[in-house]
Amino acid sequence: MDNLDLSVLRTAASWRAEARGVVLGTITRTWGSAPRPVGSLVAVRDDGLIAGSVSGGCIEDDLIAQLRAGSLTLARPTPLRYGVGAEEARRFGLPCGGTLELMLEPLGPQSGVDDLLARLTRGERVRRTLALATGTVTLADAAPGADTLVLTDTQLVSHHGPQWRLLVIGAGQMTDYLAQMALALGYGVTVCDPREEYADGFALAGVALTRDMPDDVVTAFKPDGATAIVALTHDPKLDDLALMEALKGAAFYVGAIGSRANQAKRKARLAEHFDLSAEQLDRLHGPVGLDIGARTPPEIALSILAEMTAVRYRAGGAKAEAGCAV
Repeated sequence: MDNLDLSVLRTAASWRAEARGVVLGTITRTWGSAPRPVGSLVAVRDDGLIAGSVSGGCIEDDLIAQLRAGSLTLARPTPLRYGVGAEEARRFGLPCGGTLELMLEPLGPQSGVDDLLARLTRGERVRRTLALATGTVTLADAAPGADTLVLTDTQLVSHHGPQWRLLVIGAGQMTDYLAQMALALGYGVTVCDPREEYADGFALAGVALTRDMPDDVVTAFKPDGATAIVALTHDPKLDDLALMEALKGAAFYVGAIGSRANQAKRKARLAEHFDLSAEQLDRLHGPVGLDIGARTPPEIALSILAEMTAVRYRAGGAKAEAGCAV
């Protein structure tokens, strides 16, 4: 399951393969309230078909109208701004008086979309540099923690691929749902399970599998503030190995499946045998996930991703402006 912007790139590439004209729009700046963040993508085909979104629909409608009128026949990347005045803000779905700027880019062989997709399919994080004067693109490995997008007078530098990482301990049925949902949310996903009876049957496109022991995997993973670790095996010998390392690190989220009673026993084991402090144990989310009454594997996976999302935005200090929720 692709995230939204990867889906836009795949669709744009398929249109190009059909010899259709395609304009790719990238949000480069926002002021005030905006429905989508900087770096979000939209693609418009030469007949008005659209993929992705940058607003609630009004800006997309305007892009389609401009394309059909012939005003989006571009020779090189061109900026376009919406919502400068209050009337325009209301018209283009920016109810808080926000402003949104797009870089519109006519796609061609010089755009490097196929090469970008090949690297993203391999789970890489990629820096894409667009020369504004020519539309020529160069691709390179993205440095850890690099800004999502940087715009100058001469180039647009955007970063693509997973900015967040999820390590799941256990390759059971629930992991299938959790991994697919996490991919759609832009996570790079790795699954760890040394048990042959589980690992042998696990295969998900875009998800890495390792059969090493969980403590070694967590250590090699080098968890940082963009990392989540979730233990799902129900086997203390595996889950505890992962948690004893994960709770010492900088992961923004560490969770483990199990009842409240089992969580209490787990914390006692981790404190007694692995010398984890009370502060470290307080970082453990368990029972894992938000309490939404989940019972089935996909419902539990949904609750886990919901809690991870809430913790992630609190950790990053992000919050919606009052009255500007979209």
